[in-house]
Amino acid sequence: MTKILIVEDNEMNRDMLQRRLERKGYEIVCAVDGPEGIRLAEETLPDLILMDVALGEMDGWEATTQILSNPRTRHIPVIALTAHALDSDRRKSVEVGCVDFETKPISLPDLLEKIGRHTR
Repeated sequence: MTKILIVEDNEMNRDMLQRRLERKGYEIVCAVDGPEGIRLAEETLPDLILMDVALGEMDGWEATTQILSNPRTRHIPVIALTAHALDSDRRKSVEVGCVDFETKPISLPDLLEKIGRHTR
């Protein structure tokens, strides 16, 4: 079973995404902020990470940078999630090493296609 780590500080967004992905057969692990996401990435070694970029003190880009600089977790693909469809957000996501980008509100079919592409 494909394991996905969701790093999302908004409880409603996190719960909705977790339920929708579990119904599609994914194993889900959740973190509420960047530091917890970094810790859970190393502890659970998910197949993919969905990283909200607008987190509290440590944004998703910093958390992604730390995850991808760790030899144990650098192989894990990260998809950035953001409410902003700005080109600058897209560029920053690529610069820090995200393999893809999804804007909120999330289109489940689009997200599932991206998850499938990056977990094969």
